[in-house]
Amino acid sequence: MNGINRIRKSFIPLISFKNSKISIMQIINNWRIVILACLTLGLAPFFPEPHLWGKLKWIFGGASGMQLMDWFDAAMHGLPFILLIRIIVIKFTGRSKNI
Repeated sequence: MNGINRIRKSFIPLISFKNSKISIMQIINNWRIVILACLTLGLAPFFPEPHLWGKLKWIFGGASGMQLMDWFDAAMHGLPFILLIRIIVIKFTGRSKNI
């Protein structure tokens, strides 16, 4: 077996959910994973200021000069916080018993 096939077989379990017992919904409904994503992916890079904070200041300042990539970047850094708000709303409205 050559090196590429060995690497490919070692990474398939990490990216494949077909035969896994964990679904994507279980991951996005897990508040621990969502908080971890908020603290890492949502705020990274941390210095000189959190990236999402800088994007939000830019958007609320009129978003002048923002390109499509900047909007996509703001959405991707904001997604963990949107998932966290979703979990909080579901918890307090009692819409789901298993989250």
